[in-house]
Amino acid sequence: MDPFLTAVSGIAWTIVYISAIRIGFRDRTYAIPMAALGLNFAWESTYAVHDLLGGLSPQGVVNLAWALADLVIVYTFFAFGRAEFPRFVSRPLFTAWGVLLFVTSYAVQWLFIAQFGTNEGARYSAFLQNLLMSVLFIAMLIARRSLRGQTLTIAVAKWLGTLAPTILIGVLDHSAFVLGIGVLCSVFDLLYIGLVLWAKTHPDALATAATPSPEPQPEPLPHSSVTA
Repeated sequence: MDPFLTAVSGIAWTIVYISAIRIGFRDRTYAIPMAALGLNFAWESTYAVHDLLGGLSPQGVVNLAWALADLVIVYTFFAFGRAEFPRFVSRPLFTAWGVLLFVTSYAVQWLFIAQFGTNEGARYSAFLQNLLMSVLFIAMLIARRSLRGQTLTIAVAKWLGTLAPTILIGVLDHSAFVLGIGVLCSVFDLLYIGLVLWAKTHPDALATAATPSPEPQPEPLPHSSVTA
């Protein structure tokens, strides 16, 4: 059971990253919410280095491959992401904000390691940032008012990629924290899948809902004549 769930998670997340790269270049945007992208890249690069410094290991190689894939998504963020922000956010300001975001993401990962160690720190941070990603995907759909940079493939693969380790660690390893956060992830992931399906069948609904209704004009006063 353990190898099967591990394989499901690995394959599903690989699909997420490949799809995010493809959709990002196709739609000229980033396909993973920026805060979650920063935390993901920091997590995978940090633990890839940690695992590989102890010798070649399958998990270390997988983390390295994911980090390299995330690096391409990071490129789409800096290359195309400025267009997702209001006009007053200049290119230099956007770049500075992005750099600060990634520096902060590394600080968060290293603080988890300092507090909980590499094993528990990896689990706790991974599931918390997974929950953040689940919520931010919904926020991204609403903010963009379309499926630009989003697909059902990413939505379903993200859900399965999180569900498998939730069962593996939360149920089989009896981690109440992982199980609770994993269940919350599934709630938001399934909600996001439902919203993507709804948006696919109602492509104009989000755009229409985002268009403000014209303010009602006051009715003209009835004309009256005054007789001198």
